[in-house]
Amino acid sequence: MPGSSPSIACFYRLMEQTRPPMRADRSAAGTLPTRAYRYCEAVTAAAGYGWWVFPPTGLRFIWDGADIFWTCDALDDWEPLSPSAQLPGFSAAFDAAAPAILKGCAPPMLTALPEPGTLQIWTGLMVRTMPGWHLLVRAPANLPLTGGFVLYEGIVEADTWFGPLFTNLRFTRTHSPITLRPDFPLLQLQPVQAATYGDDVLDATELVPGMDGLTDADWHGYHQTIVIPNEDPDRPFGAYAKQARRRRKATGGQTCPVRGPAGGQKTL
Repeated sequence: MPGSSPSIACFYRLMEQTRPPMRADRSAAGTLPTRAYRYCEAVTAAAGYGWWVFPPTGLRFIWDGADIFWTCDALDDWEPLSPSAQLPGFSAAFDAAAPAILKGCAPPMLTALPEPGTLQIWTGLMVRTMPGWHLLVRAPANLPLTGGFVLYEGIVEADTWFGPLFTNLRFTRTHSPITLRPDFPLLQLQPVQAATYGDDVLDATELVPGMDGLTDADWHGYHQTIVIPNEDPDRPFGAYAKQARRRRKATGGQTCPVRGPAGGQKTL
């Protein structure tokens, strides 16, 4: 494994021009309103949860309702996508580095899917996670996309599956160029423990059907959280955010109980 310190995720960059992944920014790259950034811990925590992943290169697309045309920073003209395409020069670079059994097996950068207006994009990365940890692959949280497409979400079991890190998108407009900038996040990867989305966890829910089911402790919690602060005209802004930050500071930011090398054995 590259590096000497334990890691939740280890990224492998196969396309050298691809921008490396980076920690997602709690300010959503400065796009959050100032009030939200300062006082809404729920919004900033979601924005900063995970890593940003970028397009493999600058890409542009046009979908005419039937066919997809594309170009990139390494091309001078538009080309039809039928059905897949490589970044110019990548296949040769892959074959030069890969063992003999894998020569000719470079993953495509773009693949047109059977459903109209849908496209698979490889990020130029592969990734491994530590045992028991998977990756939720989604659009960047609280960071508006550039427009003209929507992303599908997925969960990758990257602790056992090692292959191209890709995403699928669906175009939402035709006959108009759609641009993916190489310096603007395309995806947000969020680590999730495998057990958290199993049926035994997700089925373990309860419903209190009416207010008569609330206990004294529930009413007390509502009183402390909502009523008391709103009865104080001099209350400070962002009390929840301050409390959450104090709790995080008190625990040293340690939220992962088990650390171990990605792709290796857990250590206690």
